[in-house]
Amino acid sequence: MALPLVLMKQLQPFPDTSEIYNPLSLSLLLLILLLTLVHLLKLSRSSNKLNLPPSPPRLPIIGNLHQILQNVPHRSLKALSDRYGPIMLVYFGNSPSLVVSSAELASEMMKTHDIAFSNRPRSIATKILLYDGKDLGFAEYGEYWRQLRKICVLELLSNKRVKSAQHIRVEEVSCLINKIRRSCINVHGRSTINLSEMILAVSNNIASRCIFGRK
Repeated sequence: MALPLVLMKQLQPFPDTSEIYNPLSLSLLLLILLLTLVHLLKLSRSSNKLNLPPSPPRLPIIGNLHQILQNVPHRSLKALSDRYGPIMLVYFGNSPSLVVSSAELASEMMKTHDIAFSNRPRSIATKILLYDGKDLGFAEYGEYWRQLRKICVLELLSNKRVKSAQHIRVEEVSCLINKIRRSCINVHGRSTINLSEMILAVSNNIASRCIFGRK
């Protein structure tokens, strides 16, 4: 009896499509599409008012990724710069990025107008992981950043501090050399040694001893 019941359930007619595509659902769908279109138009108008650099046409959501990933990225950007000029605006998804392909313009940006380009872009990851960008690498340029830099230069990167941790580096490097020597003796040239793993362990040990005083 179980098999006929299953067949009867499979042979039941599909639900009426009029119940699914009712006027209310269609109205909501049209309203969402209309609001999306209005939002895109506002974005395009605001971008036109900003007098932005020339930009290749982009697609929704992915931006210009379809043009950049057609080839090796730096060659794709070179081809786009030949067409749109030495300074252009491309979109990696929804994130705008300024691409400068001229040495003169790059020098002007990095030297003449360096303060205007000194800040880093803000993101959700920066806000969550880096205390809303309060660390040295992502803090906004200003008095707060200058004080952080001063503390790092005087307290962390000065010659006195570097020399005070010299014995830690010497000890860890000596341990690394001895470990490599023992590994070579044990394997008799029949096996490989993972130097990357050893060097990473030494780097972690040095950082831990300098910061916490122990491994």
